[in-house]
Amino acid sequence: MYTVPHIGNTFSIIAFILSLASSGRGTAPMLETRASVPGTWSLVQKGTTGVSGMQLAVVSETKAIIYDKVEHNPLTVNGHVAWAVELDLNTQQVRALNPLSNSWCATGSFISNGTLVNSGGNPIVITGANGLQGIRLFTPCTNGSCDVYENPTRIRLSSARWYPSSVRIEDGSIIIFGGSVSGGFINSAGINNPSYEFYPPKNINGFNGLKIPSQFLIDTLNGNHFPNLVALPDGTIFVSANRQAMILNWKTNTETRLPGIPNGVRISSPFSAGHVLLPLSPSNNYTPEIMICGGSTVSDTVSASSISSQAPTSAQCIRMVLNAAGIAAGWKVETMPQGGRIMVDMILLPDGRVMLVNGAQTGVAGYGNVGNQIGQSNADNPAFTPVIYDPAAPAGSRFSTAGLVASTIPRLYHSTASLTPNGTVMLAGSNPNNDVTTVKYPTEYRLEFYSPPYMNVARPSYTGLPATINYGTTFNLAVTLPANTTSVTVALMDLGFATHGVHMDQRLVQLVATLSPDKKTLSVQAPPSATIYPPGPAYLYVVTNTGAPSFGHKTIIGTGASPPVDKAAIANMLSKTSGPSVVPAFQALAPAEGDGSNVATAVLPAP
Repeated sequence: MYTVPHIGNTFSIIAFILSLASSGRGTAPMLETRASVPGTWSLVQKGTTGVSGMQLAVVSETKAIIYDKVEHNPLTVNGHVAWAVELDLNTQQVRALNPLSNSWCATGSFISNGTLVNSGGNPIVITGANGLQGIRLFTPCTNGSCDVYENPTRIRLSSARWYPSSVRIEDGSIIIFGGSVSGGFINSAGINNPSYEFYPPKNINGFNGLKIPSQFLIDTLNGNHFPNLVALPDGTIFVSANRQAMILNWKTNTETRLPGIPNGVRISSPFSAGHVLLPLSPSNNYTPEIMICGGSTVSDTVSASSISSQAPTSAQCIRMVLNAAGIAAGWKVETMPQGGRIMVDMILLPDGRVMLVNGAQTGVAGYGNVGNQIGQSNADNPAFTPVIYDPAAPAGSRFSTAGLVASTIPRLYHSTASLTPNGTVMLAGSNPNNDVTTVKYPTEYRLEFYSPPYMNVARPSYTGLPATINYGTTFNLAVTLPANTTSVTVALMDLGFATHGVHMDQRLVQLVATLSPDKKTLSVQAPPSATIYPPGPAYLYVVTNTGAPSFGHKTIIGTGASPPVDKAAIANMLSKTSGPSVVPAFQALAPAEGDGSNVATAVLPAP
């Protein structure tokens, strides 16, 4: 049954809240107050990426993968321009990878066996293959020989997707959600792909390996590229786009609408806000709380040429607890201290705080579209100074810029950021241009690393982390703690996949842990279920009572097995759909048209 109870439907929302209460999600949580190390942050520029960092994911304790769009990067591979690299986090050396198809505007998520699945993309530009239905698999290795694997005749999306998002779910597979069938500055009914699909394909809800419709992706036109997805502890998915939010039950293909985004703020591309799931812990009964910061009130029904690179952005940050009381109370609104931002990356730190970094203070995402571009950028006035947000602090004292230093490198459209295993925050990318260029806001290859104050104090260390950790098990770590340590917590983190200011699968789950009387052994309980932490890669940080984290060693939660494979669903998908065209399908993309010629000019009907 395909039902869409809107927030305006009083009976539906009350029934939904009552169902949450009956499922144990009806009590208001309290985030646990945690200490953080005070002091001054440092910022170093170190290394270059070879290809611009449009997409970024840490894949091991020492490596990250970066995807770009196909453009005239100086780095080459197999005799052609490169658009992906493996980056050594310690030496900043890069090794060119060789994806076959164009990864421009793709999404990414890890599946349960640790393989990174990069999906969607763009048709042929310069070289390579059409990537709109692309699935690019990268399994990390230690010998420097692993590369991106593609086989579009057997492994592909069922439909073309430009600007989709993705999320890993409890069986270790992923959902690829939304996007357009061809490129454009903004989505519209003519290019919309209002559906989602699974990788590997599933036979579910009557859709045997094929895409599944989503009314939400029709109702949120036009500005709904890169919707925000979060896997919730009850197995459902939080989704937000444009000015709306919902809960998706993928097992029944039902959508339940939530309170809309306050004050007319749009929060998905090209009005890109950042989002994050705040830390889950036993002390808050693993109750999910979503936070979204930034965005824009610019109309999504006007020609892009009528929008300005100087248009103000939103300084709004909103939080909502996803239980009965929290949904009834709606969004709680706060204001960022430095004014509005768009294209902001929100990075969870091991001590439970959130770093807001990158982006612009005016304009919109994309390039080559607005009436007064800066070079080709649709945005201007880079946000150079980060902000730290402590979600457990009292309201009114959660934001801070104390000790933070500003970057001098604009990180605008096609920028990325990620926490690293050693606790630094890596910044990469920025290329609001059609190709490699040196105009204002040029193609950016320089890497930067922010070091929080905890990098300069004595930090804990540990050994004994199992390679895989199954649910409900207990394991012991041998710990070495700084002299002043009285207690520790354990932060299990998914560092996620970042692109366009959207962080797929980023997560922090605090685990139950008991320190031995001699403070040398830490007994840790694994996550209780696959909905609390979906099976897949994780980085475990031991954090002292003063807020100093250890190095985050990598493990895999679950058994490390691949997600379920339904051969019949795969066969049906392959027989009922066609693969990508072998010739350029996206003739609308020209240097003067930036992200694409499609603009939404038709006014949407009132809801």
